Amino acid sequence: MASYRSRAQRGALAGLLASWTLAAAPAEAQLFWNPPDFRGAPVNGGEEGMGQPMPGATPAELSAHLLWNLRAGLNVAALQCQFSPTLGTVRNYNDLIAHHAKELAGAYATLGKYFLRTKGKGKPGQLALDQYNTKTYNGFSTLRAQLGFCQTASQIGREALTLPKGQLLTYAKAHMREFRNSLVPAYERVFNMAAWPTYPTPRLDDACWTKADLLKYSCGNWRAVSLAQPTPAPAPAANPVSLAQPTPAAGAPRGS
Repeated sequence: MASYRSRAQRGALAGLLASWTLAAAPAEAQLFWNPPDFRGAPVNGGEEGMGQPMPGATPAELSAHLLWNLRAGLNVAALQCQFSPTLGTVRNYNDLIAHHAKELAGAYATLGKYFLRTKGKGKPGQLALDQYNTKTYNGFSTLRAQLGFCQTASQIGREALTLPKGQLLTYAKAHMREFRNSLVPAYERVFNMAAWPTYPTPRLDDACWTKADLLKYSCGNWRAVSLAQPTPAPAPAANPVSLAQPTPAAGAPRGS
């Protein structure tokens, strides 16, 4: 009996330690059951869709452009993705600009020289750099694609932090297409949200509603809808299909 009790106590202790370990480990953020696949081919910075055009840029200037786009995207994510703290986008961004500070500073200096060379020294070049920055940041702002963008930014930020200093450019070349692809609205691959029906929104101004909060017929092809009461659900079909059994394919034999 003592031996059994000892084994049981050791098992309970092991389970308790395991639960502590799991609780201490940060959970990976997941906004989808089955995330969209945004992966794409490697880039060098001059490809279409990689941010603002850089006419006449050298390979080094295109690399700087690519690095600065990566930084800008993660910065926008830090501001836009705080609805889910588990994504860690604020922490990722702050840690990344500290860890890769030298490489990012070099990229910004190279961009500054590019605009001085192509737009003119002094105020014209500085103005062009400021406009480039504004447009680059605005290019990562999204609403309809927010979930895919935020999850991708979270993953990219975490992975970039594991890189040794001086290797951020290599990572940017491999993943910037993926980052840009995440700005295109994509949906859950288990539940096809894109296939759900959508309905027009009625006019909400006072002229279209009665004192009883009913939408007037004259304000569109709508039946009277009450704001106070939900619309009744449609009656079930005469022969509903059970979710437990698949519908037989056309021409397939039916069971008895």
